[in-house]
Amino acid sequence: MSVGQWSRDLAMGARFALAGGREGWTRSLLTAVGVGLGVALLLLTTAIPNALAERDRREEARSDHTFGQQKIPKADDTLIVLDADTTFRDLDVRGRMLEPEGPRAPLPPGVAEFPAAGEMVVSPALKELLTSDDGKLLRERLDYRIAGTIGEQGLVGSQELAYFAGGKGLAKLLEGPASGARIDSFGNDDLGSSDAWDPVLLLLVLVVFVVLLMPVAVFIAAAVRFGGERRDRRLAALRLVGSDSRMTRRIAAGEALAGSVLGLVLGTGFFLLGRELAASAEVFHVSVFPSYLNPSPVLAVLVALAVPAAAVLVTILALRGVVIEPLGVVRTAKPSRRRLWWRLLLPLGGIALLYPMIGQGDDGGNFNQYLVVGGVMLLLVGVTALLPWVVETVVARLGSGGVAWQLAVRRLQLSSGAAARMVNGIAVAVAGAIALQMLFAGVEGNYTRASQYDVSRAQMSVDVPDGADPSAIIGKYRDTEGVRKVTALSDVYLGDRRGEAESIVQITVADCASLREAAALPSCHDGDVFAVKGSEYDSDSDHLSKPGTTLWADHGSGDGWVSWTVPQDIRQAQPREDPTGYERGGILITPGALPAKLAAATSARLFLSLDLSVPDAYDHVRNAAARLDPTVQPMTWHSIESNDRYATIRTGLSVGSACVLALIGASLLVSQLEQLRERRKLLSSLVAFGTRRRTLSLSVLWQTAIPIGLGLLLAATVGIALGAVLLRMTNTSVRVDWPSVLSMTGIGAGVVLVVTLLSLPPLLRLMRPDGLRTE
Repeated sequence: MSVGQWSRDLAMGARFALAGGREGWTRSLLTAVGVGLGVALLLLTTAIPNALAERDRREEARSDHTFGQQKIPKADDTLIVLDADTTFRDLDVRGRMLEPEGPRAPLPPGVAEFPAAGEMVVSPALKELLTSDDGKLLRERLDYRIAGTIGEQGLVGSQELAYFAGGKGLAKLLEGPASGARIDSFGNDDLGSSDAWDPVLLLLVLVVFVVLLMPVAVFIAAAVRFGGERRDRRLAALRLVGSDSRMTRRIAAGEALAGSVLGLVLGTGFFLLGRELAASAEVFHVSVFPSYLNPSPVLAVLVALAVPAAAVLVTILALRGVVIEPLGVVRTAKPSRRRLWWRLLLPLGGIALLYPMIGQGDDGGNFNQYLVVGGVMLLLVGVTALLPWVVETVVARLGSGGVAWQLAVRRLQLSSGAAARMVNGIAVAVAGAIALQMLFAGVEGNYTRASQYDVSRAQMSVDVPDGADPSAIIGKYRDTEGVRKVTALSDVYLGDRRGEAESIVQITVADCASLREAAALPSCHDGDVFAVKGSEYDSDSDHLSKPGTTLWADHGSGDGWVSWTVPQDIRQAQPREDPTGYERGGILITPGALPAKLAAATSARLFLSLDLSVPDAYDHVRNAAARLDPTVQPMTWHSIESNDRYATIRTGLSVGSACVLALIGASLLVSQLEQLRERRKLLSSLVAFGTRRRTLSLSVLWQTAIPIGLGLLLAATVGIALGAVLLRMTNTSVRVDWPSVLSMTGIGAGVVLVVTLLSLPPLLRLMRPDGLRTE
């Protein structure tokens, strides 16, 4: 067959699709919308690497920390930068205090000029929040006049909350505990280098991408077959005027090609529209600028070539099982039964590819990325191959029932393939999601751990600034709305001699109530001193707590060393974990027994127990801390701590899943509307003969529910099998995470339920008698 003949037949099919009147345009438009949704998501996927690289570049360009570098002396080109990050509810706010030390001090990216003391420049999202009613508490904390906004080059995302505030005398704060630096330029190349990735995390990344993209490919393959039954009947007319079966298939491929090319155009439009809307969206606290979403040219060209080629290939393969004769389509007769053996080869082949990597998740192991991608793809494609056989086998054995049930079952028995195609995408998505959830649950213990903090005793902690009066600071926090209890523990370390000591002992200073949070005391009054023995971190310092021992501490104010003698009436106490999970040893002193000079050498930390029934209790504490010292950052305690890369991958999965679920819903709705449109005359005929609309509506629901139920059952089976193999690959014991299985299955069923409800209004309109009208 010559290339010219192929070209002429494909062109003829394209003319049928685009110039075939209302019927042809409707089918082509439905195909284009279905393909376009998938293409838009594929283009978005090709843009993700560039978006991540651009976020990293901007983060690196605005870096203001000199990790491991020598301190820079003050000059006319230096700048003092102090961290002033904060949190508002569950939103992170990036903050910096700036003080230029000369006319050539470097400006942060995105900032036109330095804010004066008492002023700040803010990101557009932060400005919007501060001017809204919801930002009242945050305005109290960021009590600066807004002098401008940060440009795009100074932000990593359109919805990022960030500010730069002007300050004075910041150099003195560098000598204390404040986090900051003196810099002469922004940017740090060290951020670009990172440790090698854990092979299990790399496995997670590979599987996430495959699982997210497979449903897209399935939807595109299904979209090019929209309107297949009516198209086949039209092709029978071509046989009547002299075309042979091969020419007919090529013409059909031309129709699909035209729809897919139109889908590329719509998909590009959807992508460009979504690209512009991305600036106003934030998913799981991740946002981007439209300029980030530039697809890789190579990958974009690959999508542009692969989608039309796939449309032609899918159409030709689909017509191999259809005999189109001049007087009709033989598919209207009972189809031959589907064979099972070759459908089982796909998942078995996937397991065979993954089997050699079982146990490779140990230290030093690695995974072959090609085998991983190929194996996971074959297992998920196996769902699309097995589902038509499962649906056909089950519906062939369904018994009698009500009128709605019989109508639905008979329809499924005649066209089980179309029903399976509509369900394939959701089944693949659910199978992949179940496998991923099992894998995440299995390896979670390696990347997350229970925090050492006792969140039942305290929920926040904050350091008292050096030089501040601890009693006054404690009083401020006790008076803060939402604070139920303040535990204050001050520390100082004393040695057995001046200068470099051979042994040191920890001294904890607090009132009796606070000391009881750090040790089990027999009784306590102000002026008492206790020695704690048997703590987890006790070493050779026990002899330093003996009565009469003289201990020394650096006063820290230039007045030399201060001595303190262990009193004769020191008593014993039993160790107890403090709210941080640390067992304190050494000596406990109440304020009445502490010399004034030694008190000046202590550093205090407050542990805050909050009344969580008070709205925004955390933010009331942060506001109190900002009023006392804007560089102090209260620490919020969490019961779980997780690896940053693991958390990033999990966030990426959540963002991608949200996009795929949106595509699933939209594509299912288009597919449902297309099937209803093809049955318009049948539905109108049944209504004209007296069938109740309620019966027909229930019949359509059954036609959706039966294949969906079978698809979700198959998806759960394949997902559990794939999850078990992935867990064995990471050398993790196999455990089925049933809550995740049920939740993923429920989400899939929920999406289908929403789509079905949205399709009911068009269904009722299609039941009108005027649907029998023929042009």
